[in-house]
Amino acid sequence: MNIVIFGAPGSGKGTQSALLIEKYGYYHISTGDVLRAQIAQGTELGKIADSYISKGQLIPDELMIDILDDVLAAHPESAKGVVFDGFPRTIHQAETLDALLAKRNGQVDIVVGLEVEEEELIVRLINRGKTSGRSDDNLETIKKRLDVYNSQTNVLRDHYKAQGKYEAVHGMGSIEDIFENIKTLIEKHRR
Repeated sequence: MNIVIFGAPGSGKGTQSALLIEKYGYYHISTGDVLRAQIAQGTELGKIADSYISKGQLIPDELMIDILDDVLAAHPESAKGVVFDGFPRTIHQAETLDALLAKRNGQVDIVVGLEVEEEELIVRLINRGKTSGRSDDNLETIKKRLDVYNSQTNVLRDHYKAQGKYEAVHGMGSIEDIFENIKTLIEKHRR
């Protein structure tokens, strides 16, 4: 089963992804983690990625798609199922993800949309920045990231709704309650 965890920055994608991986044993792909590792290692890809991330912008589709294809190819255990955290972010990426999974005899089975009010997202991200040291968790960059999400990424909701794969989850409340709601939806979509 392939699951996309969808939501604005600070909506809890990473937290809920970790719980899904623990519960179901799926392979986890966090494009944010992959990119941050490349930046920390000072690779050429990391330098290119940082030039976008530090401005609150999305990484170009072609770059993300190449990274994802490499990660899937390098991890055959992903055939059991994948939790995609932070990908796709554009319609083009969603269509390309469909093609990548189809060549591996898979598909996106469910898109879990964590829906959180913008004021709460800002508070969460500011607080995360105080403990994580992430350079993109400052108010100016957060506002840019949310603008990019609202203008470029949020259109994916309708894309996946049209396919009958989008499931909205209220992303406020306890982590455990949110996860219980997600588990119920996943069981509904399991093949």
